[in-house]
Amino acid sequence: MIVTLIVLCEVAFWVLLAAGLALRYWARKPRLGAAVLLCEPLLELVLLVVTAIDLKNGAQPDWKHGLAAVYIGFTVGLGHSTIHWVDARVAHRWAGGPPPVKPPKYGRARAAHEWRVAGRWTLAAAAALALLQAAAWYVGGDGDVSSLRAWQQKMLLVIGINLVIAVSYTLFPKQEPKAVR
Repeated sequence: MIVTLIVLCEVAFWVLLAAGLALRYWARKPRLGAAVLLCEPLLELVLLVVTAIDLKNGAQPDWKHGLAAVYIGFTVGLGHSTIHWVDARVAHRWAGGPPPVKPPKYGRARAAHEWRVAGRWTLAAAAALALLQAAAWYVGGDGDVSSLRAWQQKMLLVIGINLVIAVSYTLFPKQEPKAVR
């Protein structure tokens, strides 16, 4: 049931996003579009409550409960930037907005961009880590929380990979090609 709910939340995320942007740009109702977009966090709240109820009713924590925590964490860390990214492209494509800003390719600007990306992914993973820890505490010492611990290790890996990428762009910035004379 939890996996089905996660899939439904993901589908609903994109449906709400499409509906909100359609209202904003095609129906020319930006306030109503914003209101629809603000409903997005309710999806994660429903998933969190259903997962907690499932655990409270005696379900053994397994990979599905961990996946729910990770999904919620990633929505916390990456949801806003995803909405902003899609919004910029829809505004440009169908509403005459300016072209989306491309990330910088070289030097310090690229390093700063990579640190912002790493920050979003770190926030996502940290939120997932906190939810996974809360689930482990919720289950208590009687339950087997090894699957939740495995998800926590994966989230630490996500943080590590993103930090390595950001550090590499800082220490070894890509240089602009020299102009050919």
